[in-house]
Amino acid sequence: MNYPVWQLDFAGGGLLVALIAVFHVYIAHFAVGGGLFLALAERKACRENSPAMLAYVRAHAHFFLMLTMVAGAISGVGIWFVISLLNPTATSILIHTFVFVWAAEWVCFLVEIVSLFLYVYSFDRLPPGRHRLLAWIYGAAAWLSLFLINGIISFMLTPGDWTETKNIWDGFFNPGFWPSLAFRTFFALIIAGLFGLVTATWIKDRSLRTIWTRFCSRWLILPFLFFFAAAIWYRTALPPELQEIIWTRMPSVRPFIDGFLFCAPVPVLGGLLLMMRLPAGLSRLLAILLLLVGQIVMGCFEFVREGARRPYILRDYLYTTSVARGDTGRLQSEGILAVAKWVRNRQITDDNRLEAGRELYNLLCLSCHAIGGPMRDIKRLAASYTPSGLDAMISGMHTFHPVMPPFTGTAEERRALAWFIAHGLNNRSDPPPARLAGKLVEIPPFDPAANRFVLVAWSTLGMRYVAEVEGLLSVFPPGNSLRAQLIERGETPTIVNQNVTLRYRVEHGFTDSDRHSTPTGDMLPEEDLFTADGILLLPTSRHGFDPYPVVAIEARDNNENLLAATKVVAPVSTEMGCATCHGGPAGPEEYTGLNRATALNILEAHDRLSGTTLLASAQSGAMIRCQSCHADLMVRARGEADRLNLSTAIHGFHAHYLRGREADACAFCHPASPTGATRSLRDIHASLGLTCTNCHGTMENHALGLLQQERTAGKQQAARLMAPLMPRAVVDDNAIVPRNPWINQPDCLHCHVDYQPPATDTTSNTWTAGEQELYRNRTDESGRLFCAACHSSPHALYPADNPHGERLDVLQPLQYQGNRLPLGANRSCSVCHTLDMNDELHHDNSLRTFRNE
Repeated sequence: MNYPVWQLDFAGGGLLVALIAVFHVYIAHFAVGGGLFLALAERKACRENSPAMLAYVRAHAHFFLMLTMVAGAISGVGIWFVISLLNPTATSILIHTFVFVWAAEWVCFLVEIVSLFLYVYSFDRLPPGRHRLLAWIYGAAAWLSLFLINGIISFMLTPGDWTETKNIWDGFFNPGFWPSLAFRTFFALIIAGLFGLVTATWIKDRSLRTIWTRFCSRWLILPFLFFFAAAIWYRTALPPELQEIIWTRMPSVRPFIDGFLFCAPVPVLGGLLLMMRLPAGLSRLLAILLLLVGQIVMGCFEFVREGARRPYILRDYLYTTSVARGDTGRLQSEGILAVAKWVRNRQITDDNRLEAGRELYNLLCLSCHAIGGPMRDIKRLAASYTPSGLDAMISGMHTFHPVMPPFTGTAEERRALAWFIAHGLNNRSDPPPARLAGKLVEIPPFDPAANRFVLVAWSTLGMRYVAEVEGLLSVFPPGNSLRAQLIERGETPTIVNQNVTLRYRVEHGFTDSDRHSTPTGDMLPEEDLFTADGILLLPTSRHGFDPYPVVAIEARDNNENLLAATKVVAPVSTEMGCATCHGGPAGPEEYTGLNRATALNILEAHDRLSGTTLLASAQSGAMIRCQSCHADLMVRARGEADRLNLSTAIHGFHAHYLRGREADACAFCHPASPTGATRSLRDIHASLGLTCTNCHGTMENHALGLLQQERTAGKQQAARLMAPLMPRAVVDDNAIVPRNPWINQPDCLHCHVDYQPPATDTTSNTWTAGEQELYRNRTDESGRLFCAACHSSPHALYPADNPHGERLDVLQPLQYQGNRLPLGANRSCSVCHTLDMNDELHHDNSLRTFRNE
């Protein structure tokens, strides 16, 4: 933020650091262990008074000098060059905090250089004892260099009390210092043996080769137990929360942990093999392979250590973005562009949004991500996101991806960054506003003077969501439900459900008839009403996307005489927001939020975050149904007792990405956007300016209520999901009322107390006690006429305004009373009653004039 940016695209993502550092660290450990190796090898040659053995030591010393002082020194300078450009802030902190440690290390390094050169070029010039003393001096200086550097390296992962005290000794002798030093010391001895094997196996004399091969093999076997014990010590020395992150919450690190555990014992096995008399060619090949395995072990360890440090470059103090942890809140308020020193765009406009997004990428992403490169390629990682989806991902990425820091900028800057990555790099866009074609529906006739019966019908849901890919994944299966009541008009109207048949026919729309059902069927008689469940509708027709299929219903007697007929919409939509974040087409041509590409991405993400194998199962031909594991009352699926129910799992997870978005959070996934192709919130409340949050609460509170209920049931997953969420407009988590999905819901009477004008415009956090209290199950004071018979479905209450056609959601009011109001409103009692009514029979306040015509 305070330094110019070294622009790396393809070579970004830590590629240069990885290429240079892993090689350098391997050579550096060889330089530490190699000093002791030379001293003991020369002592062995002198004790056996063997010029041939001493010649090997001399040759190995020349090899050691060239590799450590040339390749090691050059790569060491390369590391300084790369880290100072990629993260100059962290480099500056390390230099200024440990300036005297660095000075001491450079003194040790100078001693290493002088002593090693003297050692290599003084063979046969000094007495054996004095010559070996040079090797001991070099070895001691090299280990002291490790001692000093280890304090700085381990500080970056476990700074301990330094974050509070800023005391050099608190930072240097940090919690990870001693186990890290032991680990690296014993590993350095093993590496010395590995390099020794490479030179020993090229000795031409067979007996001499055997002697030195066995000598070097012991360097692989003897230190191994101490090395492995040090590794366990190192793990236990890490703070518990860091251990949990590494071993349970960082799936990207798991392959390197497995690689380390698998490869670490291989040098021991190789050493045992090489202690036998193997052919020269096989010995050389095996020595080289073991050297490469050692490099893999070192690489895996360093990748785990580096991964464990993320999202920090200096743990608990400085993020990989070079933003200090203590500055996060300030930058989220002021904006990073406003305070960064090396940017051109201080303000974001429509004209500079892409350029500003690029500058934000340079400041916050470039140090870890490449553009089109082999490591952490941001184009590949963000390929599935639209700009709005990536904006949501960035806002909550730190919650479930512990390698990512929280976004340190304003919401506007976050959107600009998402626009640059999703649109500027991947050419993805959010769908434009949908263009809707009006739909005309012929209203069935009704003559009050001639018709004895009134047929009313409604959908149990204001919108049936469908998210299913046949043969692959089912999140929400199709299956609309209709209810109907047949009323015989009279002075005292009678509900009829005997000796009549109600038959439905899908008139406008499409049933999934090829797979499951036909577009017609008989409704089943129950007490006081008729039901039709599991009508497998899809929102497609010959005319395109149609989320409001029209269903015609007829009532006939046993002689097939027509008693009454009406029409009702059976709302259904596939316009779920899955493709916004999970890939696949998202646009006006494809109002299917879940397609094959999207489903595969969801399964892969589920496997990565939850440790499942759903993707492999799906690819082998299994149909993955979410309700198999997660209970879902809507389809009466019991799920598994220890799993979160489906609604809680979905809302509890996604709430972390949709915080602070009010009603926009709902439209992110549900087909409720006012510019979408469905626009499911279409009743009188919407026309009065109310949104989803007035009844259901903000996304945070909605999710917390569901999670609270599951937590009380003892499900630990709920507690973990609740921890990062902060409730909105309530004091704390305990003020959130626990609720079960589809049972504890907002209700009309929570605002319209005693059927009066609303006392409040929000009912969030107040829920029905059980299923019988739900609006769709409740009746009038007689206990027989359902509320929805006169007021219609949730989210489509009369007078509803459907953007697909002004008549669609008011077909029955227009049919029976010539207006759009609830049946019987404004004293239109003659729809059912043949006498004028002066008493409020159905509920209090029912004879008043409708307030919001």
